[in-house]
Amino acid sequence: MNSSWNDHVFAVTAYKESPFLRACLESLQAQTLASRIIMTTATPNDSIKSLAEEFSVPLFINDHEPGIATDWNFAVNAADAPYVTIAHQDDVYCPEYAQHAHDRLSQSNKPLIFFTNYGELRDDVQVDDNELLAVKRRLLTPLRSGRHAGSVFVRRRVLSLGSAICCPSVTLAVENLPSPIFTPGMKSNLDWEAWARLAKLSGDFLYDDTILMYHRIHQGSETSSVIAHNGRTSEDYQMFHEFWPAPIAHAINAVYSRGQKSNTVDAAK
Repeated sequence: MNSSWNDHVFAVTAYKESPFLRACLESLQAQTLASRIIMTTATPNDSIKSLAEEFSVPLFINDHEPGIATDWNFAVNAADAPYVTIAHQDDVYCPEYAQHAHDRLSQSNKPLIFFTNYGELRDDVQVDDNELLAVKRRLLTPLRSGRHAGSVFVRRRVLSLGSAICCPSVTLAVENLPSPIFTPGMKSNLDWEAWARLAKLSGDFLYDDTILMYHRIHQGSETSSVIAHNGRTSEDYQMFHEFWPAPIAHAINAVYSRGQKSNTVDAAK
């Protein structure tokens, strides 16, 4: 087993004062295959700086125009590595994440992205199964065996019915991707929009159906905030219209919007 992976960087995007940032950093340092770790932030403060020093993690300050796409693109550039995982500050990674990513990426002649199955953290309790997770796993079934990893048609069909790829589970094969990777404008679906564009490229989408990270659901998350203010439905329709004629896109969006409640704290566990 490898002891370190010098071509890979976990780029932690830190924002304001998160009570969960420490747990994220601890999970990255506990990887069975050690990768480099950096932190980036557009909101520098004593809490972020203190944790960067404690964990001996280089901290890069983003003084560009604020925005999620800008923050993520800055993180990719700051990482300066062939493979980059944008680690969200509230989430945690299982110890084997980097080893699985390394193994799958090294088997591909031209990887685009590697991504994994995931669970949720609700009130610090790991949730491995619920209705939303089950739906996303069904959507990703065609990519599970790897046989269709390079199929533009299959990848686009998978993405046409919803955003099934969990953004913080993704490792980007930066050298095979356009720059910038993320397009400013959207608040909740900039990752879905990026995967839809990247799905048109020659190369592989590598899906590992092992649960290798946990995405935290809490009131302070950007996703919960956007949903609470009904800002997501219009972006969802925009994405569905990328794949379907307007009447079908409206119909799918009506069903999809009812599942948004699973991304909020008040959703049933």
